[in-house]
Amino acid sequence: MSRIGKIPVKLPQGVKASFQNELITVEGPRGKLTQKYHPVISFAEENGEVAVTRANEEKQTKAFHGLYRNLLNNMVTGVSSGFTRVLVITGVGYRAEVQGKLLVMSLGYSNDIYVGIPDDVTVTADAGGKVTIAGIDKQRVGEFASQIRKLRMPEPYKGKGIRYEDEQIRRKVGKSGVK
Repeated sequence: MSRIGKIPVKLPQGVKASFQNELITVEGPRGKLTQKYHPVISFAEENGEVAVTRANEEKQTKAFHGLYRNLLNNMVTGVSSGFTRVLVITGVGYRAEVQGKLLVMSLGYSNDIYVGIPDDVTVTADAGGKVTIAGIDKQRVGEFASQIRKLRMPEPYKGKGIRYEDEQIRRKVGKSGVK
């Protein structure tokens, strides 16, 4: 049995999950998420926990078992507490600010960069160079944070660029200049 798939998903207070027509629907205080699933996987809710089971022992079915259990767990976490990613902008003159539904960044290029903020994601920027991306869908939050980071990847010599808050940049030694 899948090690991840056999762990039941606990439903916190105020979170409801339903499974019908090959569609997972999770509702909670922060919103509602849906996800399609493969018919070889089945879900059973009892005592505030959801158990995920599979129909057979094929390799692909075993992979689906762990996948859908983790997707369900992420949906439950998202609608109950949400997900956040924090980006740190480092560099002289590098900054970011939110203007309505746009994230405006000055990253050392000749023009400012304007990025549209998706409807299901909230972005806040402070003067210290931190950009916080929050939402209920883990995939959408992570993907948007990755797109922002790609605009100016952190470079290893001076450490300038956009990095995740928990990311460590391996610094390199520059030219020595002495012969």
